[in-house]
Amino acid sequence: MTGLYTLFLKELLRFFKVSLQTILSPLVTTLLYLLIFSHVLETHVQVYPGVAYTAFLIPGLVMMAMLQNAFSNSSSSLIQSKMSGNIVFILLPPLAYWEFYVAYVAASVVRGVVVGAGVGLAGLWFASLPVAHPLWMLAFAVAGCAMLGAAGIVSALWAEDYDQMAAVQNFVVVPLTFLSGVFYSIHSLPPFWQAVSRYNPFFYLIDGFRYGFFGISDVPPGEGLLIVAVCFLALSLATLLLLKSGYKLRK
Repeated sequence: MTGLYTLFLKELLRFFKVSLQTILSPLVTTLLYLLIFSHVLETHVQVYPGVAYTAFLIPGLVMMAMLQNAFSNSSSSLIQSKMSGNIVFILLPPLAYWEFYVAYVAASVVRGVVVGAGVGLAGLWFASLPVAHPLWMLAFAVAGCAMLGAAGIVSALWAEDYDQMAAVQNFVVVPLTFLSGVFYSIHSLPPFWQAVSRYNPFFYLIDGFRYGFFGISDVPPGEGLLIVAVCFLALSLATLLLLKSGYKLRK
């Protein structure tokens, strides 16, 4: 397990060394969303009975930050290694493909949770948050970061340059997070868009994570976690098969 631990540590050191970009920057960006939306909509919108809009908004922004940063961690690391050529130093050691997968996904979970914790703690300055079900909250946080970490590996394996990698981030990950109920409940949408939202796996992550705070959700948390688990397993299987085959890594 020495190789797995070393690669995991290397990934941790990589994003901590540029913490202004990987931790502070997304923290500030997310807090700006919170500041603007809470100021504009606090007195105009109430989603859950007895829950202020700012309090409703914070868990969604926390999860959004975790998902985007978990994806960015694995995808940016792998695409940089491919483009610079130093991926050879990871491929030459006797690392099993599953060790490669575990190290990258675990590092993505750490970065996602660190950024999410920072956003959550800073959000307490805007509104107090109850924690009704901490285990549900933790389960959705870890599952979401792991799922996006695996998605980041798949995307970086497919991408041939930084432009393609940025396209996945900007046209897939970001829209899915923004349209997943971060700023609203799907029950406020017309029936058609409610049905469409249920095909977005990010919706179940944010809804389940919010349930951990308020004990209220748009869908039962067990159902949401099951859907997330299926998506995670499917992504993990795809990732492991691609890594095992050496897809776009070994030529």
